[in-house]
Amino acid sequence: MNYSYNGQTVFQDTGKKLSLTNAYEYCRQVARHHAKTFYLATLFLPKKLQNPIFAMYALLRTVDDLVDLAEDKLTNGQLTREEINRSIEAWKKHLGECYDGQKSNDPILMAWQDTIARYAIPIELPLDLIDGVAMDIEFTAFETFDELYVYCYKVASVVGLMTAEIFGYTDRKALQHAIDLGIAMQLTNILRDIGEDVDRGRIYLPLEDLRRFGYSREEFMSKTMNRNFVDLMKFEIERARSYYASADKGIPMLKRDSRFAVSISRRNYSDILKAIEQNEYDVFNRRAYRTRYQKLSTLPSIWLKTALSN
Repeated sequence: MNYSYNGQTVFQDTGKKLSLTNAYEYCRQVARHHAKTFYLATLFLPKKLQNPIFAMYALLRTVDDLVDLAEDKLTNGQLTREEINRSIEAWKKHLGECYDGQKSNDPILMAWQDTIARYAIPIELPLDLIDGVAMDIEFTAFETFDELYVYCYKVASVVGLMTAEIFGYTDRKALQHAIDLGIAMQLTNILRDIGEDVDRGRIYLPLEDLRRFGYSREEFMSKTMNRNFVDLMKFEIERARSYYASADKGIPMLKRDSRFAVSISRRNYSDILKAIEQNEYDVFNRRAYRTRYQKLSTLPSIWLKTALSN
């Protein structure tokens, strides 16, 4: 049996026990394939921190893919909600066994078990993530920002909290700022993906915000561009930026050797908001993104800013 990812063999199963080196390499390939901005940032971490970060990403990606597949099968009538719930509970059980020290020949669980042996990452964090992404299976629009905040916390902020435990910090206040960075990044995701989500029949922005700017749900679903929508987008972008501003206060609280990588990820993600503005807020028909050149061109200024803050 070969262990393959994205059509490429990562390593071959020779019948021997799966090695930890191979398990981490598999996780690295998952991150490399799915998360270009994230993967770029990890390359600026010291080697000792890269493997646990790859393991974390692969774990999160596996959960996300599990829920996406379940959602598709539910929509197509191939699975019932009860069957999906059993599948999710089974995965939680595997995760619990991982924390209990039971050995697995799954590369992702093996790498994660090694990671949690080195870093104090409570099981509640990945469990929160599973519950968060499961909210997408039978999606219900968020009435208030408080409701959206809970979703953003579960699908993104818990990642920041796990990452903070791997990177290390000098002040526990860094954890709140890590939460805020997750909120900021997930809000950015939501704003960038508005057009795609409408095509799936979804609105992730709080309905109270639509009402605040006199923009109807029907206009949203028909991709209507008008002044009210632009005002709504400006409001949401500033909200996201306020969370990025809070996150910035936490970066100097991280251990020195991880600050540059976190700053890269933060900058390149927040620049998506600039791209939305440059596209004149048309997120219905134009996807905001940063090119590889744009991402790389930010490195000198980020490095200088990080160096001066040390």
